Amino acid sequence: MITKLTGIVSRILFVGCFAVAALAGWERLLNVFGFTLLGGNYAPSRLLELSGVGVLYVIALQLRELKEIERKARGGGSA
Repeated sequence: MITKLTGIVSRILFVGCFAVAALAGWERLLNVFGFTLLGGNYAPSRLLELSGVGVLYVIALQLRELKEIERKARGGGSA
């Protein structure tokens, strides 16, 4: 059950990070022309930072899943 939940959270977080990175790109493009999507609350660089941190969590979750799969393949315990 926890493996399924981790997989779902990982996918949702990855898609969310991709959307935030795309939003940062659009925000930067619009800033060049003097417009904004977010009202100047977040700089595009800050959005990319937040997206990068989220992707790091996704990588950590994926590595945890791989570790659990390897442990089950070896016949290891639940520890």
